[in-house]
Amino acid sequence: MVLDRRDGIAFSDSRLATEFAEERRKLRRWIYSPASESGVDPYCHHPRRNINNLDDGCLMHIFSFLSPIPDRYNSALVCHRWNFLACHPHLWLRVDRSLRDLSLPRIFPNIETAVSAARPGDTILIADGGSHRVSNIQIRKPLCLIGAGQIPDDTVITCSRGSDSALEFTSTCKLSNLTVRAELGCCLLHRSGRLIVDGCLLQCETNPLDHLSYAIVSTASADSVSVSRTRIEGGSKAVLTSGTLTLQQVRVIYSRTSLLFWFNVGGDGDTTVQSSSGKLVVG
Repeated sequence: MVLDRRDGIAFSDSRLATEFAEERRKLRRWIYSPASESGVDPYCHHPRRNINNLDDGCLMHIFSFLSPIPDRYNSALVCHRWNFLACHPHLWLRVDRSLRDLSLPRIFPNIETAVSAARPGDTILIADGGSHRVSNIQIRKPLCLIGAGQIPDDTVITCSRGSDSALEFTSTCKLSNLTVRAELGCCLLHRSGRLIVDGCLLQCETNPLDHLSYAIVSTASADSVSVSRTRIEGGSKAVLTSGTLTLQQVRVIYSRTSLLFWFNVGGDGDTTVQSSSGKLVVG
């Protein structure tokens, strides 16, 4: 008996050694050749399955199980198609006061339950029409709240009388295309994180004690508030802040009963206002 050693393996038959070497070369060619990238398997009669072969509906359903941060965010960086599907509005949470079927996924009857069920990085789409009543809703995770209407007036969030604020932020959040109304309190209370207000309307209702009303109150010292393309109405002061405030294309209506003051702050670029006294008076 003659032993043929190849690749450290002993064969008693040279024919078996030759066949083994040929199969090994074939496997190496498949691993290092472009054919492996196309999903063609020389050892299988069927092509290998690739996740990109799934249709958009299946991929979007898979993305819905991923946490928005960091998994879905990382998925959106893969390619243009994955970016479109991972950021699709169908994956957003929705608030609809007319909801009757509570079994529908990702749809909630009010803002408070939607915020409670949301995961960090989620986007909440608030249905237009009517008024969504809120009171001191605390947002402790990164979220984005968007109004579903054509303009901010279509989606109204009303703060119950006697509440300190409509929304209280202790994490980075963004508001867009929303109207927030408050009486004897503030529309937005910012404690920490970064607050971005874009394309909104903030209203402080007329009241004999409106000197206690502010559109935005920020108690954060190190973090910032950014306000852009936003209209602020009523209240004794537009913003009470102890940190840094960035304004861009903001219109402020100080007194609707007598004079109107129109401002276009930072029209050519951002304007940063640092208040040493802690009060920013506009009007």
